[in-house]
Amino acid sequence: MEQATNIAKRTSNLWKLNNLQISHNIIDYNSLGLNTSKNETEFVRLHFGLQGAYDFKFSQLNASYQLSGHHNNILYSDGLEIAVENKSKRIETFGINFNTDFFIEIAQNGNESLKRLAEKAINKENAILSPEWKTNNFKIQSVINEIIHCPYSEGLKDLFLLSKSIELLVLQAELYEHQGNKAYIKDDNDRKKLLDAKELLNARIDNPPTLSELSKLVSLNEYKLKKGFKELNGTTVFGYIKHIRMNLAKTLLLETTKTAKEIAYETGYGSPQHFSKAFKEQFGIAPNSIRNFPDSTIF
Repeated sequence: MEQATNIAKRTSNLWKLNNLQISHNIIDYNSLGLNTSKNETEFVRLHFGLQGAYDFKFSQLNASYQLSGHHNNILYSDGLEIAVENKSKRIETFGINFNTDFFIEIAQNGNESLKRLAEKAINKENAILSPEWKTNNFKIQSVINEIIHCPYSEGLKDLFLLSKSIELLVLQAELYEHQGNKAYIKDDNDRKKLLDAKELLNARIDNPPTLSELSKLVSLNEYKLKKGFKELNGTTVFGYIKHIRMNLAKTLLLETTKTAKEIAYETGYGSPQHFSKAFKEQFGIAPNSIRNFPDSTIF
């Protein structure tokens, strides 16, 4: 049970399936401070940070981590005691707790990093997939968004959430398979600047800064910005802008009554025609048709 005295507001969504539990939490704090949490349950957790900064101490491993922005890792815990010191007023996280036996069954057929974690779980040794917390790439972000905005109900919903949870596990395993030296991201300061660039793009998706402007805003030269951004996020700056715009447009079309023309301008396109062309290239269907065929957007 979490023990915290400085939480002002907490918004949580929870999805329960037979072999796993999915949670999405946004916590607003009154102040910066220390919060402790204890859970006696055994599970394997896919943990994703989406917003905010905090220090995280994992008592069973005698390890601590300084985390911010978009990050992820996988933890096995046979009973969990953690201390979280929030360094920002808002923290947003997403997580999937796998039943341990279910995880072991899947992971034993995975790559070496998953097999090693499965072995720890079999022996009931508290463990973390890697001491390095990786940055959420665009594929991971997209799947998280699909889960949060799941369009299905009843039986299909459970099947969809299960398939997307396993997809996230596969994407994390793939991400952690590549543990080599960074070619362009040389230190934590560069990484923070690149994460700041990503947040600036998210905040100004309707009118994003040019590469030159973005470079000046985060104090990083254009070459390192371009190369480092792709290394960190798995796509270029321009590719990221397009993907974010398309995903936002898809959500607005499915969850609001706004017209395609309104959404075109809201997502930063100069004309409805340009928007319609880009949308069809991305999803294979015109924006005005998507409400009649919502399943066509789930990729």
